[in-house]
Amino acid sequence: MDFRVKIVKPLSKIARLPRPKDGLRAMVERAPQAEALAGLWIERVRPFAMGVYLLRRRIATIAVMLLAAMLFVHVMFGANGMVVYKQKRAEYQELRKQVDQVQQENDRYTQQIQALKSDAKSVEKEAREQLGYAKPGEYVYVPPAPARPAVPANHTAKK
Repeated sequence: MDFRVKIVKPLSKIARLPRPKDGLRAMVERAPQAEALAGLWIERVRPFAMGVYLLRRRIATIAVMLLAAMLFVHVMFGANGMVVYKQKRAEYQELRKQVDQVQQENDRYTQQIQALKSDAKSVEKEAREQLGYAKPGEYVYVPPAPARPAVPANHTAKK
């Protein structure tokens, strides 16, 4: 018997599941308390809500200004913003200049090749310049090689 008493006491603390009738009755009994709590919350929140309502235009203006500022920052400094665009445009123009220079150099070489294939005077000119040939009676001037600088005795220049 003593055993049953120990088991029954803890089980009595377990809440039983309410029946549908009990739930409706409990809700009706607690309705005044719920209304009082709702009224208390309304009275606490009403001044804040009225302040927000009166300042709604300022709040909307500030929100639009913040949105515009964030959009401006994104457009100027974002991944594809104006700063990056200007850098890429400058890089493109620099590369375009390099392409034009290489194209001009290529055209010059093409003209030299055509001249060497068809003109005997250009062949003679290249032979005289690159191989140091001269016509009879001409002198070829060869500049002296630049002198090497003297190596210091204590090797302090290498440090």
